[in-house]
Amino acid sequence: MSEEKTNPEMNGEINEEMRNETAENTAEKALETAASAEAPETAAAAAEAAAEAPIKKKKKLTKKRLALRIVLIVLAVILAVVGSYVIYVFTSYHRLPDNLELTPEPDPLMYDTMNRLPPERINVEPGQKTYTIMTYNIGFGAYTSDYSFFMDGGKYSWARSKDGLNQNLVDMSSAIRSYDPDFLLLQEVDEDGTRTYHVNEVNYMCALLDYFQHVYAQNFDSPFLFWPLWQPHGANKSGLLTLSSAYISSALRRSLPVSNSVTKIVDLDRCYSITRIPLGDPTPLPLDPAEKTADPASDPSDPDAKELVLINVHLSAYSTGSVREKQLEMLYGDLQKEYDKGNYVICGGDFNHNLRGGDDDKAPTWAQPFPMETLPDGFHFGFLKDENGKSDPEVNIEHNSCRDANEPYNPDTTFTVLADGFLVSDNIEVTYYESVDTQYTYSDHDPVLMEFRLLEEDA
Repeated sequence: MSEEKTNPEMNGEINEEMRNETAENTAEKALETAASAEAPETAAAAAEAAAEAPIKKKKKLTKKRLALRIVLIVLAVILAVVGSYVIYVFTSYHRLPDNLELTPEPDPLMYDTMNRLPPERINVEPGQKTYTIMTYNIGFGAYTSDYSFFMDGGKYSWARSKDGLNQNLVDMSSAIRSYDPDFLLLQEVDEDGTRTYHVNEVNYMCALLDYFQHVYAQNFDSPFLFWPLWQPHGANKSGLLTLSSAYISSALRRSLPVSNSVTKIVDLDRCYSITRIPLGDPTPLPLDPAEKTADPASDPSDPDAKELVLINVHLSAYSTGSVREKQLEMLYGDLQKEYDKGNYVICGGDFNHNLRGGDDDKAPTWAQPFPMETLPDGFHFGFLKDENGKSDPEVNIEHNSCRDANEPYNPDTTFTVLADGFLVSDNIEVTYYESVDTQYTYSDHDPVLMEFRLLEEDA
């Protein structure tokens, strides 16, 4: 009889197989589920890795563009500032009109209201009496012997301190007073300036020197010069100051020719002043013309009245030869006109030439020989004997009146030249002429002193 499994046993085996199959299916599904869960993470990581390199590259490109943009913006700002400054400089540049009347100060009639005695006053007339005149470029009070100027290749653009400036003006005035000149022609006197701490040197020098009258002629009023960068030269108003112990009847400012090129910004405006000193006893008119007490022979309104005419000049240093020729041509025209009237004419100042003549290989461009052959008839430099033999002065011009300001003064290495002096008409006899040696203590120039007398018409 064969053995056959009973139904309960068969059912148990079937159930066991089904459980095993179910477990296997569950495990497979779990593995599939885990695999499907890992797939997005892996894909995301791959995508992220793939995108990372372009992003980094893009960031690098963005930084370069940003840096370039910043550089371009900075350059644009610099160009805008420079362009605006250039426009400012050229639009601010101006020249005073020619033939500008100047007012002698103070009015002699005002001394009574000043609660003080007037300064000493002299009368000027032909004869044996001698008079003294001095010319002095004061270098805006900054050029002590250890000073150098940036435009000449030196260090400084301002006076080194306000106190030092004031003290130098005091010391300079004391040196001038020791010679007691009757007339004084000063150049480079600042009325207001960045380089001189806005000290009004015109008022300062007038108070220190105390002359009877003075005339100020503005030479230039410069726009703000933004150079050198460490100490910009700034805006400066400077000019010529003529001081007189005699009464001044009138004065005039003449505008010299200057370059029309960009160099005019450096050389600025240029001028000379013409100051008229009536001869004899020209008592100023009282407030009431009916009380006039002046001698008609010395009345400046008399067309036949003779005058001592003082011309204060500062010729260009940085202009071309053609501009210099035009400046001298204009100056000569006024000299000749006054001489033809029979007036006594003295032209003094800074000629920015070598007045001794002769070539010097070491000379700066501004110190070229003065063209003596171009002088108008009837005029000569005061240190020379005139052609008519009326003037044979005692002369002491061993010392040069001007030094190069490219370095502090060194007697062994600094270039010097006789650049300052006096032109005189031949109706004036020069009796003494000196280039004063102060070793450039107060300025890059030293004063020049001249003693003279006015010759009578039949002399």
